[in-house]
Amino acid sequence: MIDIIKQRVLETANELSARKLMLATAESCTGGGLSYWLTSVPGSSLWFERGFVTYSNTAKIEMLNVSENTLNQQGAVSEETAIEMAEGIKQKSHADMGIAITGIAGPDGGSSTKPVGTVWLAFSGKHFNTIAQHYVFNGDRQAVRLACMAKALEQLLIIVKNTFPI
Repeated sequence: MIDIIKQRVLETANELSARKLMLATAESCTGGGLSYWLTSVPGSSLWFERGFVTYSNTAKIEMLNVSENTLNQQGAVSEETAIEMAEGIKQKSHADMGIAITGIAGPDGGSSTKPVGTVWLAFSGKHFNTIAQHYVFNGDRQAVRLACMAKALEQLLIIVKNTFPI
């Protein structure tokens, strides 16, 4: 899975650079892992604007303006929270687009309605409406986190290519 992530990061770098786009991230369950991989590429400062690691609800509220009401009613791992995180990227950064990730990596924290491996991704941008996507990944904590990052990059590439043609 790490090889897939590395390959997708290189593709992301090329696609964002070619379009002169800046990206920001807001991560919860991946704990900054996606930002780590994105910034592992030399020259990433040309297209990576910033990353927010908002692991706690307080961080989501303070750093991304996620509503306390949303967190109380829907939970930190929900479509609504992911969307508010992605919208917060637009408010709190200078990026052209952003990726928000929230989920349950495990091994604890799951429930019958939100099992371990549940992840919500949301993508925001200046030129498109925010998009949220739901996934349930299998495996241990590391596997869930890696699968989440790989999927986020895969979907980001699709959005970039479809929304910002060269």
